[in-house]
Amino acid sequence: MKHFEERLERLERLGEAIKKSDLPLNEALKSFEEGIRLARSLEKDLEKMESRIELLMNGPEAKAEAPVELGLFDEGQ
Repeated sequence: MKHFEERLERLERLGEAIKKSDLPLNEALKSFEEGIRLARSLEKDLEKMESRIELLMNGPEAKAEAPVELGLFDEGQ
């Protein structure tokens, strides 16, 4: 599964399967392990996307520690 959306959907399905009480413990554990791997890879992809957005917003000369101000959650707007 290469696409972000496909992996996220798979992670959601695994979470739903684990919540079912009729799932054998061994299968629940396997699903949990796969879910952890997927969550970690998705997190890495999100970090890469965040870096790309920061670069686009601030340009290549931007400092890595400088926060990006998008104004998405400003109060009073």
